[in-house]
Amino acid sequence: MDASKRIALDVMGGDNAPDCNLDGALAAVRAGVPAERLLLVGDEKTIRAGLESRGASVGEAPGSFAILHAPDVIGMEEKPGVALRAKPMSSISVATGAVKQGAAGAHVSMGNTGAVVGAATVGLKTLEGVRRPGIAVTIEFTGRPVTVLDMGANVVPKPEHLLQYGHMGAVFTRDVLKSESPRVGLLNIGEEESKGTDLLREAHALLSGSDLDFVGNVESGDLFKGGCDVVVTDGFTGNVVLKLMEGFAGFMMKLVMDQLKAHGAQWGPEALASIHKQVDYSEYGGALLLGVNGIVVIGHGRSDPTAVSNAIDLAARALDADVNGHIVVGLAGR
Repeated sequence: MDASKRIALDVMGGDNAPDCNLDGALAAVRAGVPAERLLLVGDEKTIRAGLESRGASVGEAPGSFAILHAPDVIGMEEKPGVALRAKPMSSISVATGAVKQGAAGAHVSMGNTGAVVGAATVGLKTLEGVRRPGIAVTIEFTGRPVTVLDMGANVVPKPEHLLQYGHMGAVFTRDVLKSESPRVGLLNIGEEESKGTDLLREAHALLSGSDLDFVGNVESGDLFKGGCDVVVTDGFTGNVVLKLMEGFAGFMMKLVMDQLKAHGAQWGPEALASIHKQVDYSEYGGALLLGVNGIVVIGHGRSDPTAVSNAIDLAARALDADVNGHIVVGLAGR
């Protein structure tokens, strides 16, 4: 197995670790990711016992998993900087180290988001030409995926950071999501270019002067209309938008089901399965941290095995498409 194609999975990260992550790894294998491509990072004894109880093998034989021991775990509520310094052998740090040392090409974690971002930014550094990494989340409310970044890595960006997010998002959307001519929009409070803060007005000017297919400002409601493929925003706003969408989607699904039951509907949740799939975060698996020197996928802390499997698949597709290589080439050619 080519180490550069390997995916280091943080087995110990997330609210439902380690069982959920082990089940997700096995689901990814059933979906077509070879077991040899996965490097399971965490407490070796725990991982080995979990695999054996599931009938999976460990070792060098075909179809077997490899384990990289990491004795410590960073909790979801720990302060990222403090935890990273106090626990250099945490599963997050060890998995990041595997990418840095060339033992893997990607790191997938459902653990502490701040710790994953911090470990990747400091440990892997940014790609050549990239000033600040950004978290890219893909949603598909309209039948066509739209990628929003940044979703929380950079809460106080500069205009040039937002320009780079546009370029990185366009590369990801083109190479992984197979959108031939990605349309890029800037999240704002109105369509007019004079709207918004100084940051947004300056970013609008930079995006307008770029070679991107920039469609101008888009309002939050436009995320549901399919008018663009990439939406650029600052990390603070993006994170608020993400959590609002997740919460509202769950609220609406429950409200609909409650009303159906109250009115004696004769059909069950399966009738709404296609809608649920569109708004369920587990279908997207995780978010790519674009701009660091390695593929990093950050999953939701509440991830179930389906989400873990999809996060692994996202990492595999990003590696196979050489997203980072294309980002470097694209930025150099601006």
